[in-house]
Amino acid sequence: MSQLPPDPVVALTPDPLTPRRDITHAHFQAGDTVVVLKGVAGRELWGDAMRVVAPSWHTPTDEDGWRLRDATGGQQSYVTAHPRYLVHLSRRCPECLIHLRAMENILRARFADRNGVIDCGWYTTTALGQLVHAADIRSGR
Repeated sequence: MSQLPPDPVVALTPDPLTPRRDITHAHFQAGDTVVVLKGVAGRELWGDAMRVVAPSWHTPTDEDGWRLRDATGGQQSYVTAHPRYLVHLSRRCPECLIHLRAMENILRARFADRNGVIDCGWYTTTALGQLVHAADIRSGR
């Protein structure tokens, strides 16, 4: 799995798995290293690696979320995310590995003929610093 590559091409792609993923707040703990999957770079998934910092209310989904710190800084070092957006990097978690493999299968098949860096356009960050999935925006949350 790659880190954020330079200059990704945005290719709006339906995300059939993440919106239906049933992950509770308790699945992650402060100190965990996670990734927010964003797309494909060549034949690998890529996303933003973050460290789970503290519990936080995720207003767009009205559910428990996590405050995340981007260790590389960037425009915004801290964001709040719903647990279903996150995949463990710091430990071998069976559920996260299953989700990761399923996403790989879908995205590799979809973009098998493209070599560039592709951002699937699943996430945006609100003015309140909350990472929101496109499916949550469309559902009015």
